[in-house]
Amino acid sequence: MGNRLTEIATRTGDDGTTGLGDNQRVSKNSLRVHAMGDVDELNAQLGVLLVHRLPAEVAQTLHQVQHELFNLGGELSIPGFALLKDEAVLALDEALATHNAALPRLKEFILPGGSAAAAQAHVVRTVARRAERSVVALDSAEALRPAPRQYLNRLSDLMFVLARVLNRADGGDDVYWQSKRITET
Repeated sequence: MGNRLTEIATRTGDDGTTGLGDNQRVSKNSLRVHAMGDVDELNAQLGVLLVHRLPAEVAQTLHQVQHELFNLGGELSIPGFALLKDEAVLALDEALATHNAALPRLKEFILPGGSAAAAQAHVVRTVARRAERSVVALDSAEALRPAPRQYLNRLSDLMFVLARVLNRADGGDDVYWQSKRITET
């Protein structure tokens, strides 16, 4: 892996390029850099969610997700490198099954909202979907392993479920979509 940062303002990116973990210079507008940036933003949004008072098991899961996203970012920064393990995808599957089993079945669409933590979980969900689209775009240009795409897909599903969990932990419920067109028929 590339050198660890010891100096932040290097000015080497002033020409519109950035260094990858293998010391290769690429355009800051490359598909790889977009994917890396979206994963970084996703991790930052998770950090915002983690400032809320969360149930311990949710916080523990999200802290582990932050570490896995850092692994994913590292993998994206070094073409051909594998850092995100398949077990990370399985851990999300297990968390999804556990948290979803405790929720009532949905009969209506829900809106992003409710408690502040649930609303932030929905923001994380949408950023995860964008990061997934960026990874899919990169994969179309340069073959990637399936794990990064699978991880982001599972994570966005988990964030939807956790938003519902967090609304209930706050004593509330989901915010249900009320379509005028549906109610008039």
